Amino acid sequence: MAYTIKFRPAVEKSLKKLPKKELIRIKRKIDALAENLPDPATTKIKGNNNFHKIRSGDYRIIYEIHDDTLVILVAKIGHRKDIYKHIF
Repeated sequence: MAYTIKFRPAVEKSLKKLPKKELIRIKRKIDALAENLPDPATTKIKGNNNFHKIRSGDYRIIYEIHDDTLVILVAKIGHRKDIYKHIF
């Protein structure tokens, strides 16, 4: 079962600022995420939240899974050194 990918408006802005090489890699990773969702138990971010994460080189993709509507909402994309500082 394939999920639909949706982006928060801030994510669309941040994608425009990424280097072209990283943008291509991240888009491939997001497309693969829609087709084959990894085990939510291994991608869950610690704490009392609904966020999950996947790696794409030095960048991280933070997302939420909405199983009832088959939607993956990409909440944030950023470099690993500062992505976790401003999630919550």
